[in-house]
Amino acid sequence: MSGYGRVLLSSSTEEATKEAIGMFEEWKDAVLGPELWSQIGLVAFKIFFILILAGVIIKVGNKVIDRFYSRRVKGPFRISERRETTLTKLTKNTLTYIVYFTAFVMILEAFDINIGALLAGAGIAGLAIGFGAQNLVRDIISGFFIIFEDQFSVGDFIGTAGVEGFVIEIGLRTSKVKSWGGEIHIIPNGNITQVTNYSVDNSAAIVDVSVAYESDIEKAEQVILELLKELEERYEEIVAPPELLGIVSLGASDISMRIFAETLPMEHWNIGRVIRKEVKLRLDQEGIEIPFPRIVMYSREEAGGAENGEGIRTE
Repeated sequence: MSGYGRVLLSSSTEEATKEAIGMFEEWKDAVLGPELWSQIGLVAFKIFFILILAGVIIKVGNKVIDRFYSRRVKGPFRISERRETTLTKLTKNTLTYIVYFTAFVMILEAFDINIGALLAGAGIAGLAIGFGAQNLVRDIISGFFIIFEDQFSVGDFIGTAGVEGFVIEIGLRTSKVKSWGGEIHIIPNGNITQVTNYSVDNSAAIVDVSVAYESDIEKAEQVILELLKELEERYEEIVAPPELLGIVSLGASDISMRIFAETLPMEHWNIGRVIRKEVKLRLDQEGIEIPFPRIVMYSREEAGGAENGEGIRTE
């Protein structure tokens, strides 16, 4: 290669190197320049401010909701305590969903994302999903009518969908029921087709008392009637005079009499236990026997037992 060629090649290499260095300097200024970092800092500050503001709104909103429903007695629209608890939780959950959704949209706007196009696409996608999410729509509609019609509220004892327990939460999609053993059943509202609510009206304690055939039935009835008058005065959970309905069955070794007592909602189990205890103690005091199962045995091995038809009887 001639000297002229070597000079030309060296010159072109030097120009390419300078051009590459220039491009690197431009990229460095664009990436590491003060404007980019200021934009990053501004976006981070917006996100932090949005999250703090969302938390403050939820906290203040929850206090306002509690204060609003706490004045249910003084206000023109009076609601029961059980309905107050239900509406309070539902309103708080709705407020939380709305605030967090709004904060999410504001964060996307901070990144210069076109929210209009995103929402339009989400609407079309939601319409397509809605056709395949009929159960979800059914659950939400059922949840709305459960709350609107006050079918049951938080704290009620209900039986539905094969489970029984206390309602601990009602949402637009699901309801949570806690059974006696502590199990929490999450039931889709669409599956709640029939509800038995034990907490709306007064309950009934039904107690069967057995006495022996050898006992004086009239005396036993009189003793129980006197006891029932005392129980009405001693226990405020009993809202009406207890009744002795009379003899309901003649068993193999006992006569069964039934007691009916109207109680406050959900107090029938407690009053039923109280009545059984008080009746047992009173009958013991009066010498009236509460029978126990008896077995009569005949032995053919005794002398003359088989021929004379006699045997040994044991109880």
